[in-house]
Amino acid sequence: MSQSTTDHDTIRQWAESHGGHPASVTGTGSGDDPGIIRIDFAGYSGEQSLEPISWDDFFQKFDEKHLALVYEEDSNFNKLVDRGDMHT
Repeated sequence: MSQSTTDHDTIRQWAESHGGHPASVTGTGSGDDPGIIRIDFAGYSGEQSLEPISWDDFFQKFDEKHLALVYEEDSNFNKLVDRGDMHT
């Protein structure tokens, strides 16, 4: 069953407990803007298309774009969605 959250601590704890880290899609940012953000997991398809970023940069963009994380507690499934699309 999927859950959704905007809480930074929950997102970071969930990602890190699953081996994930913040990343941006290569070539989508410029200067201080990381571009399109994702949570990357080692060994998955993002190796060639994602670049590591800091949690601070991730959450700055996350809040700026009014995103929420939809995730499954017991898997790596996650999706960043507009907060208006959150199902409570």
